[in-house]
Amino acid sequence: MVDGMWEQHGEDNRLRLLCSGDHEAFTWFVDKYKETVFLCCRRLGLREDEVEDVASETFMAAYKGLSRYSGRSELSTWLWSIAYRKGIDCLRRNRRERQLEDEQENEIAAGREDGPTVVTEGKEIEQVVWEAVERLPRLWKVAVILHYREEKGIADIAKIMDTKENTVKTYVFRGRQKLREMLIEALGEDCNAGK
Repeated sequence: MVDGMWEQHGEDNRLRLLCSGDHEAFTWFVDKYKETVFLCCRRLGLREDEVEDVASETFMAAYKGLSRYSGRSELSTWLWSIAYRKGIDCLRRNRRERQLEDEQENEIAAGREDGPTVVTEGKEIEQVVWEAVERLPRLWKVAVILHYREEKGIADIAKIMDTKENTVKTYVFRGRQKLREMLIEALGEDCNAGK
């Protein structure tokens, strides 16, 4: 029933219904964008319990802030920017706890073999690339994911990350450079052939 309602109304009517407090509209809104919000939170490195909390905070903030949504960017971009800020806030609140966890993980990892990851025949190159993306520094990772996986433009990414476009370009550039180094190590060949 909700889907049928949305098919009949244009984007302006959808936003009007959301702003008016329509419960079915809000249910549709959450259903449509929950995967986007969860993806943003996971890409920031939040734990699963934090992902759910931040997603709830994101949708509540979006619902309260719908009257301020100007329409200059896509609704998904606006929502991603809220999720990004809420996720960063969560990371800041839990910084010390995370530092302790990272130290423990590093100690455990030090006991393992330090050699480069070798790609086995059955492993897809794309999977290897996205696994490497997950190991990038947080800001580079978010910029690369938004640009290449979510197909967002530099201007949209700058809005989401609340930074300048040139900064986003730098994050994407440095992320690509680091990925190239990581993939050369992992694949044991020159990745420049795919430029």
